[in-house]
Amino acid sequence: MQQHSIHLWDLPTRLFHWLLAALVAAAFLTGLSGGNWMVWHGRLGLLILGLLTFRLVWGLVGSTYARFSQFVPGPRTLLNYLRGGWQGIGHNPLGALSVLVLLGILLLQTLSGLFANDDIAFSGPLQDLVTKRTSDWLTGLHHQAIWVIGTLITLHVAAVLFHTHVHKDDLITPMVTGIKQVKAPGARDATGGGWLALITALAMATLAIWIAAGGLLPPLPPIAPSPTW
Repeated sequence: MQQHSIHLWDLPTRLFHWLLAALVAAAFLTGLSGGNWMVWHGRLGLLILGLLTFRLVWGLVGSTYARFSQFVPGPRTLLNYLRGGWQGIGHNPLGALSVLVLLGILLLQTLSGLFANDDIAFSGPLQDLVTKRTSDWLTGLHHQAIWVIGTLITLHVAAVLFHTHVHKDDLITPMVTGIKQVKAPGARDATGGGWLALITALAMATLAIWIAAGGLLPPLPPIAPSPTW
């Protein structure tokens, strides 16, 4: 069957993918370094939360293959894939589940970081909303999840390389160019995800960052001036 090209991944999806990879890598480095880097670690966490919010909204209003309704598998679809009978475009059912798990744990990681502390100089922007005991518990979860996320990312990269080099199904190039070579005669270019959808997703991401940074918290009381003698 002759191959033909289709527009698979839209530009916002591709930018999200590579920006998330870069920010998560930077968050790993700054978090493990500690010290003064924790300020940047917190900022990176807010940006990651904004990206994840964007992706959640884009999964509802974005273009065809970026929508959750297109690639989130049901039990029958997953079973059919495991039996070798699945044919489709975009994320395969197992890959879709791995994407959802990774996005979910990254979301939990960023949310826990909002309430975390290091008992020295750093605290999350929303730490004052919970008790010290709760903050310490969330901090522990935040630390432990690092290795879970690292494992999931390693498996994700390994799966992509396996499909690309063993199954000869190039998953990397389409995430760079947006174009994929397919054999399925019924495959069509992605549609939808226009400017209104993009503005909506960006607005929701910006709102999430503002709220997470403490935008809804009351302003701190002014510092009393030092007495003059």
